[in-house]
Order: sequence, then structure tokens, then C-alpha cells
Amino acid sequence: MNVLIADDNVYVRRGLIDILADALPGAQFWEAGNGQEVLKLLARAEFSLLLLDINMPERNGVDVLRDVKRNYPNLPVIVVSGQPEEQYAAHCLEEGAAAFINKYRAPEDLAPAAVAVLESGCCAEPRGAENLVPRRQQTFSGLGSRP
Repeated sequence: MNVLIADDNVYVRRGLIDILADALPGAQFWEAGNGQEVLKLLARAEFSLLLLDINMPERNGVDVLRDVKRNYPNLPVIVVSGQPEEQYAAHCLEEGAAAFINKYRAPEDLAPAAVAVLESGCCAEPRGAENLVPRRQQTFSGLGSRP
């Protein structure tokens, strides 16, 4: 399983890898520091999951998300961002993200979200954004459900 982690901060990328390593045994982690690198890597290799930041150089994460969902519609994308959920979560989910995880909650929420998305392709509902997120599918334990 290949997991692509896209964030302009190398320390954040390494932290996300640390969070996911135990939850996704055997996964190979790839890193991209900007939106253009994401698209280049997606063209070169097959990925099971993409973790994508919103604020990145050379193309923001929302634009990259649109391209990814257009060109790789079956690739699940989890947006991991420091941006406020109430401003960005619903928009990212409407653009096709499987989940929106706030970076400050990543230690608790990221691994369960990644496992749920990989196992069932479900959408994960971010905490505190229940009224903003379209209710589409089942989500992982602890974060509510979608009919």
C-alpha cells in the first residue's frame, strides 16, 4: 500500500507518517512538498490514500483535490489542515475529500479516519462540523454517522 502525504512542512509530513505507521502496517509512505509534486507523483505510481494539506506552494490543496478527483476518482483523499473546520471542511468534502482532519486533532483522529476510509471508502465527518457536512455515508466510530 502506498500512501502519499502532501504538506509543505517536512516536520508535519514526518509527524503524519509517525501517526499512521502503526495503523497501516506495511504501508510505504511517499512525500510531496507542494501541489505540483503531488500531481507528478500520482502520474508515476499508484496510491491507496492521499493526505493533502490546503495551504501549499505552487498549487493550493483545494485545486489539487479537484484535479485528483477528476483524474483519479477512486483515490481516497483525506484533507489534513490547520485551517478552521467550520470554514473549510464542508467545501473539501463537497469537492470529493473522504475526510477533513484538523492538524491539531490529527493525533487522535487521523489513524481511525485513514483505516475507515481504506477499509470501506466511507466519508469521515469532522468533529464540530456536523451541521456543515452533507450526510452521505457511514463514518468511523466516534465521529457520528451518515445515512
